[in-house]
Amino acid sequence: MATLIAFDTATERMTVALQCVERVFAHDDEGGARASATLLPAILALLDDAGLRVTDLDAIAFGRGPGAFTGLRTACSVAQGLAFGAAKPVLPIDTLLAVAEDARAGAAQLRVWAIIDARMDQIYAAEYEYAGGRWKTRVAPVLVDCEMLAAIWSERPPAVVAGNAIGVFGARLATGAAVRVPGATPNARALLRLAQDAWADGAAVDAALALPLYVRDKVAETESERAARSLSVSAARDRAAPSPTAPSEGEGRTPPGSLSE
Repeated sequence: MATLIAFDTATERMTVALQCVERVFAHDDEGGARASATLLPAILALLDDAGLRVTDLDAIAFGRGPGAFTGLRTACSVAQGLAFGAAKPVLPIDTLLAVAEDARAGAAQLRVWAIIDARMDQIYAAEYEYAGGRWKTRVAPVLVDCEMLAAIWSERPPAVVAGNAIGVFGARLATGAAVRVPGATPNARALLRLAQDAWADGAAVDAALALPLYVRDKVAETESERAARSLSVSAARDRAAPSPTAPSEGEGRTPPGSLSE
């Protein structure tokens, strides 16, 4: 079993866990803006408790999002700093996948929608399926609202829905007969389990690839691209439209024989 540390600061909680042989050391605390000052000390404290240094780790796992921008930047920058300093690879893990893993609770097979509050009356959502000892992504992380989720679920009703958006949106979520797991979180213990599988599958990457998953930015980028295309089409139409020309011979001139002053 690999020696790994894992952490996530994408939500309102900061969660850190260290796996050393069969032992797991964990720490949970307030997240948000506070995590930028407390994450690294928490990591170093767990390493000290286990009698390890960063160089003793095989890799560094972190929740890459989606989630709060400040939290994602904190997790990515700390992961990069530690990995570069110790010449270690990183294991970026979807935060929503960690929610799904927490909801799995040891089940051998599961299909689950992981949903977390994205603020501004929106939801980060993704669907995953667990079978054969590994997770597969069925619907990649997206930014939606309750109405959009209802439309998706009307075509294929969810079997299990997990995450804090259940408590935030309540009856507005059209979960139907799905099993609801509102207490599922992207905790670092779940991240460690995913990281161990990722490590075994050879999914570790260079520290330079410790990058956040900005789903909200992608939506904004798409809207920007659409606006740019719209402007481009309008400009093309303007160029294609007949332009005013100089008066042809006889136009705007005084007819021969007429009086002019």
